[in-house]
Parts: sequence; C-alpha cells; structure tokens
Amino acid sequence: MTFRQFVYLIRAEHWVKNLFLFLPAFFGARLSEPLIFERTFAGFIAFSLIASSVYVLNDTVDAPHDRQHPDKRKRPVASGEVSRTQAVIIMGSLLAAGAGVVAWLSPDALMYCSLYFAINVAYSLSLKHFAIIDISLISMGFILRVLAGGAVAGVEVSNWLQVLTFLLALILGLAKRRGEYIVAMGETNFRRSLEGYNLPFLDMAMVVCSTVSVVAYLMYCFSPEVIERIGSNNIFYTAFFVIVGILRYLQLTLVFNKTESPTRALLRDRYLQLILLGWIACFVWLLYIKK
Repeated sequence: MTFRQFVYLIRAEHWVKNLFLFLPAFFGARLSEPLIFERTFAGFIAFSLIASSVYVLNDTVDAPHDRQHPDKRKRPVASGEVSRTQAVIIMGSLLAAGAGVVAWLSPDALMYCSLYFAINVAYSLSLKHFAIIDISLISMGFILRVLAGGAVAGVEVSNWLQVLTFLLALILGLAKRRGEYIVAMGETNFRRSLEGYNLPFLDMAMVVCSTVSVVAYLMYCFSPEVIERIGSNNIFYTAFFVIVGILRYLQLTLVFNKTESPTRALLRDRYLQLILLGWIACFVWLLYIKK
C-alpha cells in the first residue's frame, strides 16, 4: 500500500469538515488564546482520525457495491489495492489513536466522539439505506463535531450554532444525494436510499432548507442576546455573505449539475472560497479586532 493509497483510504480531503470543531472557540472570541487554540487543534486532529476510521469501515462494507460505481470503484478497498485485513487494522489504529487523544482532552468530548462513531457504524451497516434518515444522521454528525469542539475548548455551544449547523449540513447532504441520483439515473444497481428520492423532491428540499437557513441566520443576526454578546449590531453584514454563498452553492448544484461531493466543491470553487473568506474576515473584525 502506497502513501497515496493510504491518504485516499482515510479521505484526508474530508478533514475540512472537522473544522467545525473550531466554531465554538471562534464564535466565543477565544480562539486567539494559545491554550484554547492548541486544545482545539488537538481535538481537530483526534476527531479527524476517528472520522477516517469510519470512512475506512464504510469503504470496507461497501466494497462489493462500490465496484459497480463509475467513481467509487477506484477506492483502495474496492479496487483491491488495499485488502480487507489491512483496512480493518488501519481502522482500529485510527480509532484507538483518536479516542486516546480525545479522552486526554475531555471526557465530554470523548462522549460526543463515541456517539459520532456509534451513529456512523449504524449508518454504514444499515441506516444509510433509508431516505431522509441518512441525511439526518449526517447532519447530526456535524452537530456532534461542534459539541466536541466546545467540550475540548471549554466553551458553551449556543442553540443558534447547533440549529444553523444542522441546516447547513442538511443542504450539503441533499446536494450530495442529488449528485448521486444523477449519476445513478438509468442504472438498476444503486444506493437503496435513492429509491426514496427523486430530482423534484431533492430540488425542493434544498430550496426549502436554504430558505429556512437564511431566515434562521437573519434571526441570529438580529437576536438581542447575540448582539449583546458580540458587542455590535453590525453582525447583520455577515448575512450578505451567507445569502450569496447559499445562492452560489444552489447554482453549482441546480444549474451546473455539479455531482461532486460538497467538500470537493468547496475546495475547487473560487467563488465559494472568496465568499467564505469574506464571511470569516467579517467575524474576525467583529470578534477579535474591533473589540
């Protein structure tokens, strides 16, 4: 097994999702504290190892089915470049290393990571075959990332952050299913959960979740408690980036029919990257510079 195959197996590019662990400390205006940053970064690495162990498990379970998919058949286990025995050993090593670091950082974080692993095992073995349940569990995984980040940093996670995280994850999950549905159209052997979806439903669900997300974010911006905590009523300026970012993502998905994963879309689309950087810059100004 080469290093390239190992990186592909653990899905290192998907570690970007685990940046959600930084959100509690970032919005709590404490990410600039060296100790908080170090603990959060260690939590990010540990959670990434645990998440990678789940990816290896999923690839091992799905290998026979992935061999029938035009893209997934290139995955190390499905292609035969990595044996099932090697995959199991790697999965166990990643899980043990990640859990050990998290346990050292925070018992509460270990609880959230354990719940994340348990949910994803159930997802990989069975629950991913049920429409709506599958994307709901993916969204719960993002909430657990945020809660784990709050636990390692010792920062309370607000209800607003949990709700907005869930809504954003739903949009990404629906977009991923839409891409998979387009690839599978005309085939008889595809993911069972796709039987519970069709393009009109996925398009409508994405629009509904996007609308609710924008409304929820605006309510967050104008919430008295948020304005008091941040110390500025100019937080609503960040909403412009959120609205444009969601519109851009809908354009990529619904207009250009981008079937790649949401993570890959973020890593490749310059417009989304600029919008995200602008949004982060606004919060850095409000939370760290202006104060």
